[in-house]
Amino acid sequence: MTRSRFRFLGALLVLAATAGLPLTVSAQASSADFVRGLWPEAERAGVSRQAFEAAFAGYSPIPQVIELTRKQPEFTQTVQQYIDKRVTAAQASKGQAMRREWAQTLAGAQQRYGVQPEIVLAIWGMETNFGGFMGGNNTIHALATLTENGYRADFFRSELVTALRIVSDGHVSPRSMVGSWAGAMGHTQFMPSSFMRYAVDYNGDGKKDIWNSVPDALGSTANYLKSFGWRPGETWGYEVKLPQGFDFAAARALEKAPLSRWQAMGVTRVSGRAFPRPDDVGRLYMPAGANGPAFLLLPNFDVIKRYNNSDSYALAVGHLADRILGGGSFATSWPAGDYSLGKAQRTELQTLLARAGYDVGTPDGVVGPRTRAAVMAYQARAGLPADGHVSGLLLDRLKR
Repeated sequence: MTRSRFRFLGALLVLAATAGLPLTVSAQASSADFVRGLWPEAERAGVSRQAFEAAFAGYSPIPQVIELTRKQPEFTQTVQQYIDKRVTAAQASKGQAMRREWAQTLAGAQQRYGVQPEIVLAIWGMETNFGGFMGGNNTIHALATLTENGYRADFFRSELVTALRIVSDGHVSPRSMVGSWAGAMGHTQFMPSSFMRYAVDYNGDGKKDIWNSVPDALGSTANYLKSFGWRPGETWGYEVKLPQGFDFAAARALEKAPLSRWQAMGVTRVSGRAFPRPDDVGRLYMPAGANGPAFLLLPNFDVIKRYNNSDSYALAVGHLADRILGGGSFATSWPAGDYSLGKAQRTELQTLLARAGYDVGTPDGVVGPRTRAAVMAYQARAGLPADGHVSGLLLDRLKR
């Protein structure tokens, strides 16, 4: 070991001990070996030695990050619960204030990238509460913890090396590179790889600083959406009303169709206004089944999902954007008392359907086409809207 590397290891051990981290000698040595083994790859990626050593000063695995990899719960919120927690009157009001404060930046970003201000603001609000909390972790140390402990190691190792390159290129100091436990960074939570592809130096100071420069963060978000095909001047979707006797089976088979086709099936906007572009292609989304709000989702909805591949997330972004523009709550109420099902409850629902004579295959907690068809058949026989929606209310009914 060279003298400089010996000093580097010593610095790691001293700083870790000063921080009161419960590392054993073997764990310390393992981390030092991990850092040392990473250097050749980082060097090939263009990371300077000075930036590398600065980034790993005081490094030791972060216990909280390791714990979070072991405590990823099954997602069991209903869409209503997800949205009610994140889209509030207070959040919309804050978004409106931010729109006034950053009007020039947002207008410029719209002109340059074609993305409406309210969408960029809604993502900012969803990701970090408009910069209120960007994550409390040193991004490089968090990514190193994940990589060293073998959690999706190939993915996070690549993100780690990319994060080192960002520091080496001078966009941000290691200490200021804060983010989530999984490495999402800055005002709008870019992963390092997304930063390298889509971040922009919007304010022209020579740095792409999504941590300390709101213009850089907002411009980068608009550029990200543009890169995935955002359609300028178009919305994300419409809340709609379904007619009496709506054919849910036909709608499920149709999947996506021009809005004119949906209109021919009796689907109308809750506002009563006509669809401005009948040729736009949309898909019907009923997150709470026939008894809750229904939506026709447009191509921009899928662009939002490139930020977070979740219908709940994209619906929350779209709804918050509408609220920032001055819109209100959804016109149709959510069904009272509904709840989401965990895997064990979905298995129970399938078992009950099978006992009642419906073909669900082997109950496994996975809701696929066979289970949907069984649910629709049960609903039709029970005189319910045959929407195929699996929910807590449906399980309660089957248990009677």
